[in-house]
Order: sequence, then C-alpha cells, then structure tokens
Amino acid sequence: MKSVLSGRRAAIAAAFAATAALAAAPQAVAAPFDINFDCNGDAPTGAQQFTLQQSTDVSAPETVAPGAAFDVVVDPAVNTIPGEVNGNTVKEVGGFDLRLPIPANSTYVSAELAGGSNLGPNPPTINVENGVATVHLDGPIAGGSEFELPTITVHLTAGESGTIETKLAGTSYEDPGLTFTAVVSSIIGDVDVPSSCFPNPNPTLTTTTIG
Repeated sequence: MKSVLSGRRAAIAAAFAATAALAAAPQAVAAPFDINFDCNGDAPTGAQQFTLQQSTDVSAPETVAPGAAFDVVVDPAVNTIPGEVNGNTVKEVGGFDLRLPIPANSTYVSAELAGGSNLGPNPPTINVENGVATVHLDGPIAGGSEFELPTITVHLTAGESGTIETKLAGTSYEDPGLTFTAVVSSIIGDVDVPSSCFPNPNPTLTTTTIG
C-alpha cells in the first residue's frame, strides 16, 4: 500500500510542478499590424515615390524574468507585388533586405526562418550584424504575383530590468528598413530601379516588461 500511495503522491507532485512551470513560463501574446512602407525608387527617368503595405502578426511575452530566454516571432501575411507603379509596369522584384534591430535590454542568441512561398529558387537567409537582423531573399518575384515572406523567430535573453520593444529598422530613404531592386518596363525600356523604404509610421510591435 505504501508503494501505491508514494506513487500517487509522486504523480500529484509532478503534476503540480508541471503546472507551476507552465504558469511561470513567458506566455507569448500576438498582435496584428498593417505596416506601411514609404518608398523611393531611384529610376533613370527620375525618382519614383510609392507606398507598400505588409500585414504581419508579431508575438512576444508580456513579461519575462531577468536573464530569462524568450522569443520574438514575426509572421508576415501573404502579399502581392505591385504590377504597376506610377504608370510603369513592374516586371519583377529581387534582392530584398528587411532589417529588424535587436531590441535594447536584450541579448541576441540565434534566429531562424520558416515557411514562405514564391520567393525564388534560393532560400531566404537571416544574418545578424551590428545589432541588426537582416532577412535577405534573392527573388525574383514576378510583378503582380503573390508571395509570402518567411516567419522570423528571434531567440533572445532578457536583460536585468526595463522594457524590451520590437520595431522595424528605418527612419528615411537614406536610413531604410527595406531595400530591393525592381525591374520596370518604362518609356526607355526595361530598367533596374533600386528602391529604399522605411516604415511610416513605425509602430512598436511588441513590448515585454522585465520583472
């Protein structure tokens, strides 16, 4: 009988321990955003201003203990490459670089990409340098076609105190958060148009409190 009771007590203790561990673990909260990019294309016929939109779900825990590990997950929705910009036909787009700063009050551990569709023959990559994560994809993606950027998961360690805010990079055409090159059919033929974009406005995507 003692062995049965001991087994039951052990099982109950394990269940309580698992419940406590689950309660203590950071719980991610997801929020949807419609991000507006203000863009400038450096075309041979003159600068071309235009806008792009990207819907994205972003998640991170509301709170995290000092020094604890947690994730920020950026999950872009399906989007469509414009088929026309300012009266010019967009044939294809490639050489994408999307930049996300590593948040203050956190330390970068690693990052990974998953999923995505119609991004060209080469898989997308992510590289972190000088405190900025850059997602790169070669393309090309045809004008007028649907595509989906990969889900970005960034593994971080919380600092000692304060808040951790996730935002996109970019404040101007000279300090872009998104760059790419479009091949555009214009009055002078097909031309490459290097384009620089920044989020305008640039919302805070997640806020995690350390404590």
